[in-house]
Amino acid sequence: MYGYKKQVNVSFEKALEKTRAELQKEGFGVLTEIDVKATLKKKLDVDYDNYIILGACNPPFAYKALQAEKDIGLLLPCNVIVYEQEGEIFVSAIVPTVAMNMVENEELRGIAEQVELKLKKVIDNI
Repeated sequence: MYGYKKQVNVSFEKALEKTRAELQKEGFGVLTEIDVKATLKKKLDVDYDNYIILGACNPPFAYKALQAEKDIGLLLPCNVIVYEQEGEIFVSAIVPTVAMNMVENEELRGIAEQVELKLKKVIDNI
């Protein structure tokens, strides 16, 4: 699987708040935030469930990854999503080791493993 997902028993707003807080505890900042529901309504006039994409970045690890592979920016930042489906709330994070498999660079593999542990901890703590 390319995502590490968990169903949570809190409101969408609370899940989003807790996700941001847990990311911060693990050294991640949120560089981008995309409100998919609002964007689809504005651009296509369609209704969609609550769905937020957070572009999370851990600067020390991002710097190490960029030093190891200049084009790795194509796979950064790490996306974390919070969404609602049929009244249930889910949080999910990209699995960096899977994403980095397409890049044949051993140094990146070690970095991806460390970032993956942090992202899984974020999801587990929500």
